[in-house]
Amino acid sequence: MKLHFLGTGVGIPQAGRVQSGLLVEPDYSRHFLFDCGAGVLQRLFESGHSPLDIDAIVISHLHLDHVADVLPLLKSRWLCGKTTCRIIGPEGTQEWFDKMFDVYPYLQGHFDLAITEINPDIELDLGWNCKLSCAPGIHSIPSLGYRLEGEGNSLVYSADTEPCESIMELTREADVLVHECSFPLNFEVTNHTTPDMLAPFLKNIDVEKLYLTHLYPHMQGHEEEALEFLRKEFTGEVEIATDLLEIEI
Repeated sequence: MKLHFLGTGVGIPQAGRVQSGLLVEPDYSRHFLFDCGAGVLQRLFESGHSPLDIDAIVISHLHLDHVADVLPLLKSRWLCGKTTCRIIGPEGTQEWFDKMFDVYPYLQGHFDLAITEINPDIELDLGWNCKLSCAPGIHSIPSLGYRLEGEGNSLVYSADTEPCESIMELTREADVLVHECSFPLNFEVTNHTTPDMLAPFLKNIDVEKLYLTHLYPHMQGHEEEALEFLRKEFTGEVEIATDLLEIEI
């Protein structure tokens, strides 16, 4: 399984980080895109991939920094001759697409989208020996964290959330946890994560690698401090993700 961190930032512009997007290749031939915020379409190109490569777009929640490039991605596929796409997301995903196409009527009728609204009671068989399950996070709107299993490996993607047991339950025997870490140590915040908020939840999980993403500009200059703190509590590897970072698990 290969991970391509396309966007590791947030809604506030900052050097080197666009908004949320994680491309996963379970078997090096299929491509699942988790979230697609502003800038992710360009990062997809910079990573050496085509919009036509995407087999499914998996949406965690409908905040703009996670979906802003979904329609541009679909349009680019259409311009390149491909109109089909599988979309997976939380309750409200179908309604969101309907409203977006009302705003952009010139796009209506050009796509054949297979939209599935997922919830924690559903485990999806994506084909190609890949399974997708989810759990609710703690955020300002309903947001899902996901577990993808394929070809003997597994990934958990928290999306936007405070640290919580429901997301951690997805990590059982997982290889990698990609968890948001929006703000530095001792920053008072809700609906997002800081290193000291995350640390207690890491003590009893058996994930081998942890990658921190969704960093606000407030984290600049505090990256090493966050890593040093978490390495005291977590027995696996801890790294901060950067745009266009590629890893294999």
